[in-house]
Amino acid sequence: MKITKIEKKKRLYLLELDESDKLYITEDTIVRFMLTKGMSVSKEELNQIRQFAQFSYGKNLALYFLSFKQRTEKEVKDYLYKHEIEASIIPQVLENLKADRWINDKQFVISIAEQNLSSGDKGAFVIKQKLIQKGISSATIDGVLGDYDFTEVAERVAQKLLRKYEGKLAFKALKDKLSQSLTNKGFSYQEAKIAVEGLDLEKDDETEEELIYQELDKQYRKYSRKYEGYDLKQRLTQALARKGYDFDAIRSALRDYL
Repeated sequence: MKITKIEKKKRLYLLELDESDKLYITEDTIVRFMLTKGMSVSKEELNQIRQFAQFSYGKNLALYFLSFKQRTEKEVKDYLYKHEIEASIIPQVLENLKADRWINDKQFVISIAEQNLSSGDKGAFVIKQKLIQKGISSATIDGVLGDYDFTEVAERVAQKLLRKYEGKLAFKALKDKLSQSLTNKGFSYQEAKIAVEGLDLEKDDETEEELIYQELDKQYRKYSRKYEGYDLKQRLTQALARKGYDFDAIRSALRDYL
């Protein structure tokens, strides 16, 4: 077979053989095989050209994808599948990129951990779940995150949450809310406990009394339409208890209110 045309297209070159067979190749392919118009190629050589062209095109696509930000191996793999790179070629592209350190899942985890340590608000559990979704193995994640202590992050988040909820919840409910919010963000029970204790919270009886009466007004409007007497009192007691008020405070408030 003889090359009858090499024509530049947008990203690739059109290679024409015997004025009939056509395939698209990269510039790297032309350089590697020193392809020129009029050159004769065997079937075996053509197969090598075709394979390398796919590899080269796949690598170029991956490098373009990686140029925007750091990616995991799975993200690059999915991107190549999406762009219809041959399944047999993709592992070769990935191994080449890993060898050249364009892809490094361990370094990806380190970057995420460092970013979270400096300005993030997540605990190790949530970070791990997000990284697993990106295709990184649990072993790789655990191997990196095990070297990090996110206690300071938990304390930073606890301070932010306190500013949000202080003066709006009963003292017990506030502590529970802070702890629950921290665990929801992926911090361990121990990290959440230390962070909340570090806030040095103090119960303000005046604020507590104001809040319980505000809540009592709200719950009374809700339940007084359907209940009265003992049933109403029980409903109000249960509602206030769920909000974190202790029973002594509830009994005192109900005694004055009803």
